[in-house]
Amino acid sequence: MAGPRSTTQRRGWAFAACVAIVKPPSLAFTKRRWIDGHKLPADGGCIVVANHISHLDPFTLAHFLYDHGRFPRFLAKAEVFEVPIGGTIARKAGQIPVYRLSTDASRAFGAAVSAVQAGECVVVYPEGTISRDPGLWPMTGKTGAARIALAADVPVIPVAQWGVQDILPPYARTPKLLPRKTVTVTAGDAVQLDDVRGERVTSATLWQATDRIMDALTSLLGGIREGQPPPTRFDPRSAGVRQIGDPGQEQGP
Repeated sequence: MAGPRSTTQRRGWAFAACVAIVKPPSLAFTKRRWIDGHKLPADGGCIVVANHISHLDPFTLAHFLYDHGRFPRFLAKAEVFEVPIGGTIARKAGQIPVYRLSTDASRAFGAAVSAVQAGECVVVYPEGTISRDPGLWPMTGKTGAARIALAADVPVIPVAQWGVQDILPPYARTPKLLPRKTVTVTAGDAVQLDDVRGERVTSATLWQATDRIMDALTSLLGGIREGQPPPTRFDPRSAGVRQIGDPGQEQGP
């Protein structure tokens, strides 16, 4: 198990501000179990795909990536960029807004492709929201990560995380900071997509690549949870659960 590594990449003031805001609380209030961070490419464009289990996990995931020499650029919901001061910092740090369930939802695709082609590490939550699965296993994925990977010809690295939901459960407002919880994050081998690269991108190839991405994430998560995932991935649409927002709230008109 390789330890953390540093980077020579220039941070810039906005990313330095993110580090100053995120890392001290993470060090103070979590016990961290970082596994196989060396599987992240040390440089060059890549896509990190991760499971989503808490509003807090982007921060612990960013800590893991930063500790292993990568400055993450998240595809984040557009509402984040409307927050005073925080939204400005996020935009200046190169984070990419996603306009979910709207006609503008595809705008993030071009920005993400440009970022990875420029050598950046782009983070995608392929589920598109916090898991609605009753056991917080990865749900059915969306094709965005596969689409970016095939368009830009860059590796897709699965990263599974567990434990942060004990600090801030899904859609909870008040974190449980003490006693300190252990947050486990592990990186896996690049998802095998060579056989579909270079082909004409179709709906079938996108879903084939997406299924492999979700399989890799689920397998990694099963390893750190030491548990068995359900035989069928949870699908919010077929279950009649709202796709974004707190599933415990009533749907709007």
